[in-house]
Amino acid sequence: MRLLGINIPDNKKVKISLTYIYGIGRSSAVKILDSAKVNPEKKTKDLTQEETNKIKLAVEKMQKIEGELRQIIKSNIVRLKEIKSYRGSRHERRLPVRGQRTKTNSRTVRGNVRKTVGSGKRKAELK
Repeated sequence: MRLLGINIPDNKKVKISLTYIYGIGRSSAVKILDSAKVNPEKKTKDLTQEETNKIKLAVEKMQKIEGELRQIIKSNIVRLKEIKSYRGSRHERRLPVRGQRTKTNSRTVRGNVRKTVGSGKRKAELK
């Protein structure tokens, strides 16, 4: 089934299949279905044309999705970079932005890739 230009699975419940749309999670899917007055436990393939139209209208009214949402997020990141904020500089360097540690995690971003746990250490016998 196609809804708002996105293929959503037919054999899943409507509340789960709506989450395949970028920008819609589980809780917002349930809110959309409540406002459209559609049973969230119903399978997607069992929806009538009228119900899909109600869901489509509810999504357009309540959420920013797909391309529009990605554009907003990208413009926010560009704004952070332009004002030279700390978060913007972390985005520029492609490092974690939200306070995660970088000594052990985010190795691949920093270019410090180790294939196995002990591969970077010398064995005691070789010293």
